[in-house]
Amino acid sequence: MEISGKSNPQPVNVKVVKPIEATPESFKEYGQVIEASPDGEEFGPKDAQLNLTLGIPRFYIMKLEKRSLKFPAITHHANVTQCLGSIGGGVWYLGVAKPSIVETKENAGSDAVQSKRGHFYVPPAVDKVQVFRISGSKFIKLNVGTWHAGPLFKPQTMDFYNLELSNTNVVDHTTHNFKQQDGIVFVIDD
Repeated sequence: MEISGKSNPQPVNVKVVKPIEATPESFKEYGQVIEASPDGEEFGPKDAQLNLTLGIPRFYIMKLEKRSLKFPAITHHANVTQCLGSIGGGVWYLGVAKPSIVETKENAGSDAVQSKRGHFYVPPAVDKVQVFRISGSKFIKLNVGTWHAGPLFKPQTMDFYNLELSNTNVVDHTTHNFKQQDGIVFVIDD
C-alpha cells in the first residue's frame, strides 16, 4: 500500500457527510450500479464494463468486520476496474471521489504526485468526496482510478463479493490519507 504526500500532523476535524442512494444516474461519474436483468438478455451498456486485461481476475468473497461509518483515507487502483457487492443485499456505504490520474506531472501542475508504481495523480480534494448508500441486490463497478473508502456498514460483520485482479492490493493500491494530509476524518450520517 502506498500513502500519498508528506505527513503533516495537524489537528483532526470531523467532516459529516450525508449519503445518497447509489443509482445508475447518481453513481455514473465513479462507475456503474449494476442491477438484476432478465436471464438471457444480451450484453449491453447496463452490464459491468470491465477492465481486467492487466492480470489474472480474482473473484472472491471478503468477510469484513467492524467497518464503522467513518474513514480517514481513500484508495484508488490505476490499472483495473473493481466490483463490490454485499452478499444478501444488506445496506452498506462507499466513500468515493472522481478518478484523478494524469498522464504527466505537467498536466496537473504542482499538485500532482507520482505513485510508487509510476503513475501521476492529483490527491482528491476533501470537498469532492461523496458517500453512497448501496442497498438491495445490486453491485458497484468502480471505474479505473476511482478513489474509494469502504465497504462500510452498521452490523458487526458483512460478507462482500469482490472482483479485481489477483494482485491488485499488492501492485496497484495507492492511498491518500485525509487524516494525515488534511486533518480530516469523514463520518457518515445515516
